[in-house]
Amino acid sequence: MLEITDLTHSYGPPGTGHLAIDRITLTVADGELVSIVGPSGCGKSTLLRCIAGLLSPAGGRVVLGGVPVDRVPDGLALVFQDYSRSLLPWLSVRDNVALPLRRKQPSRQPRKQSGRQQSRAARREAAIAALATVGLTDTAQKYPWQLSGGMQQRVAIARALASEPVLLLMDEPFGSVDAQTREDLEDLILAVRRARDITILLVTHDVDESVYVGDRVVVLTRGPGQIRADLPVDLPSPRDQITTRELAAFVHLRTEVSRMVRASSLDTSL
Repeated sequence: MLEITDLTHSYGPPGTGHLAIDRITLTVADGELVSIVGPSGCGKSTLLRCIAGLLSPAGGRVVLGGVPVDRVPDGLALVFQDYSRSLLPWLSVRDNVALPLRRKQPSRQPRKQSGRQQSRAARREAAIAALATVGLTDTAQKYPWQLSGGMQQRVAIARALASEPVLLLMDEPFGSVDAQTREDLEDLILAVRRARDITILLVTHDVDESVYVGDRVVVLTRGPGQIRADLPVDLPSPRDQITTRELAAFVHLRTEVSRMVRASSLDTSL
C-alpha cells in the first residue's frame, strides 16, 4: 500500500536549515493500522505531511499504491488535531462533510436533473452515510459550533471517510479532547477500520494509545527523526478499553515503547 524510502526533509536553506526527518524507510501493508510515536520535535508531523503530498521532501520518495507521491494524491485523507480550525463554522455539519466531495466527478445523472443538482444530491447522500458511520446522523443540520469537541472531531473523521480513502492519515487527532472522549474516539477508529478495511497511519504522543489501536508501533528518535524501532502489536481483537489494557502483553509493550521514547528524548547523541 505505502512505501517510504530514505525520506528526508529540512526547513530552511539547504545545508544550513533544520533537518526534521532523516532517511526514514517504512512499508505499510494494505489494511494495517500503524502508530507513530516519538519525543516532541522528532518530525512526526513532518513525516505525515510528506506522505500526504503537502510537503515536497528534500530527499527520498513516497509511493502510494505503486504511484509516486508528488502532490496530494487521490485516495488519501488527513485528520488534524485541531478540529475547531479544520471545520468551517458557517457550513452545516452535513455540508462540512460533503465539502471534499466537490473534487469528485458526478455519477451518471437522470435526464430531469442537471449535473449540478445530481452532484450536490450525491454529495449530501455520501455525507449522511459518513455521519452514520461515526454515529452523528442527527447532527447533519447543525453547525460545528453547536457540538462538543468530541463530536466536532467525529465530524472531521466523517469528512475524511466520505471520500472513501484508501489511506487515512491522522495527526494527533485526539490530543484536544478529554480522556473519556479520547477512549471513545479510539474505539471508533478501530470500528471504522474493521468495517471499511482501511489503511491508517496514526501519529500520537500517547504511548498507551499507540499500543491500544495499532498493529505496529513505529518509534522515532529525537530530531532529526529516524526509525528507532518498529514493533508488532500482538493483542487479541476486538480490543476493549478495560480488558485489553489489563493484559500483561499490553503492559509489557507500552512499557517498552515508553522506555524507547524517553531514551530518545534524553539521548543527545542521536
